[in-house]
Amino acid sequence: GTDEDAIIETLTKLNVSQRQQVLITYKSTIGRDLIDDLKSELSGNFERVIIGLMTPTTMYDVHELRRALKGAGTDEGCLIEILASRTNAEIRHINENYKLQYGSTLEDDIVSDTSSMFRRVLVSLATGNRDEGTFVDETLAQQDAQCLYEAGEKKWGTDEVQFMSILCTRNRCHLLRVFDVYRVIANKDITDSIKSEMSGDLEDALLAVVKCMRNKPAYFAERLYKSMKGLGTDDSTLIRVMVSRAEVDMLYIRREFLAMYGKSLHSFIKGDCSGDYRKVLLRLCGG
Repeated sequence: GTDEDAIIETLTKLNVSQRQQVLITYKSTIGRDLIDDLKSELSGNFERVIIGLMTPTTMYDVHELRRALKGAGTDEGCLIEILASRTNAEIRHINENYKLQYGSTLEDDIVSDTSSMFRRVLVSLATGNRDEGTFVDETLAQQDAQCLYEAGEKKWGTDEVQFMSILCTRNRCHLLRVFDVYRVIANKDITDSIKSEMSGDLEDALLAVVKCMRNKPAYFAERLYKSMKGLGTDDSTLIRVMVSRAEVDMLYIRREFLAMYGKSLHSFIKGDCSGDYRKVLLRLCGG
């Protein structure tokens, strides 16, 4: 039999780089591959979490993106979540490793698997070319806000390209200013305008960009909440967010979750999952 508690206990105490060290040491002292051994002993969602924890951060994103593109049907939510929330450097590492791992570029796979304006937004985000400075050009902020207003609320139909070029390239501080000015000009929040002007995947993608700019932990808190609320659980999303954010901003995500939904993330996971799967997620929830 397998001592699942010992596996949970050991692996959740370590950070990503320490777990990589364990993989190497395991192979040199036991002469076997730890991941293969874990896969043969574990199953289901519990296995998915443990293998996720044993995977280097960038490779984990790479595998998730590939699954989202090449699995049965496209998992648009996964593509949006990763591409809208990672930094330029993270995206560049993802691109390099994706190509090495699969022989095709992430961009080519996005292009062959998605369409129209949604495709263009994903391709733009996947270049990892957003301005990451902190400079706010007040004149440009006014112009951008006016531009967004004229591309959406003011005209019949929507000029989606304007939304994409501003939301996917400007730096965070600048965009926060643009959103403030926009509210004054349009008399409504940019998120409300996106909801009324767009639909489907494109709407989801642009909303994710805005939410990540404003408050990334709150964006992930919402992803977690939606993965568990109502009937059934979206395990793919739940596992991905818990594994990929455990060492990044989990404590902030927990705080936002409580503020937004009046219940702790811990209690939500407890009520939604069971067994070893629940145990390991609760440990990750500790951040």
